[in-house]
Amino acid sequence: MRFQTAILPLLPSLVAAIRPPNVNGMTLSWFEAFEGAAGSSPNTDVWNIMDAIDTNNEVQTYTHSNQNLQISGGGTIQFVPRKSSTGHWSSGRIESKKSWTPTPGKVMMVSANILVGGNAVGNKQGIWPAFWLLGDAIRHGTEWPQCGEIDIFEQVNGLATGHGTLHCGSVPGGPCQETTGRGGTVAMPLVGFHTWSVKIDLTNSDWRAQTISFQVDGNNYYTVSGADLNDGPVWSTLAHSPLYMIFNVAVGGDWPGAPNAATLDGYGAMMEVQWAAVYTS
Repeated sequence: MRFQTAILPLLPSLVAAIRPPNVNGMTLSWFEAFEGAAGSSPNTDVWNIMDAIDTNNEVQTYTHSNQNLQISGGGTIQFVPRKSSTGHWSSGRIESKKSWTPTPGKVMMVSANILVGGNAVGNKQGIWPAFWLLGDAIRHGTEWPQCGEIDIFEQVNGLATGHGTLHCGSVPGGPCQETTGRGGTVAMPLVGFHTWSVKIDLTNSDWRAQTISFQVDGNNYYTVSGADLNDGPVWSTLAHSPLYMIFNVAVGGDWPGAPNAATLDGYGAMMEVQWAAVYTS
């Protein structure tokens, strides 16, 4: 496939944005509803549009083009991988300018409502959508994985498995078992929007009893405690330090492997996000 017409019709730009839902015991402290005209860029007061990322042996180039990254006009943002006539892949990635720091004694939850494109599994080799948090320390010279990383949602190769993963400490090994990270998986619905979340619970004053939990549609599927990591300073990089938000669709890389001749591009390979939110207790 090349730069084909959208298989999902763009809705009128006047569609009302969908506000994130209320969550029991939590306050909605920040959200993004991705309002705007069809084909426009995300709000650059809120997001950095990235185009100079070269990691994990991925094959795509990230661009500012609305062929790869666009407000849909229907209250969503779309990250659309494309393959050129010469075989070069491009895609979209945004990073929040703002960062959020969990508050001692409180809970912070970061969520997004996400849909993945409907191409068949056999046509998604190398496609890697992700929603994640990265330690703000990396913007100030701290290297990865010492900066800390929380992958709230990842999917590779179109498989019906969602991944939630922590990266931390040193490479190789360390408390986060690098380079693979420490994570869990969950059976993943392949149709419709679903809410992927991470909850950082600091209500216990003992860091060993504090937890980071991964959820889909409000259901926990994997939890890590400070005691599991057994390293207070490293736990602090994940649970006590500022984190910023990232959305992207990578193509290829060390984890999914390269795309193949059957890999299709376009809207069937995209990730679409209806809203992103930060909740606090």
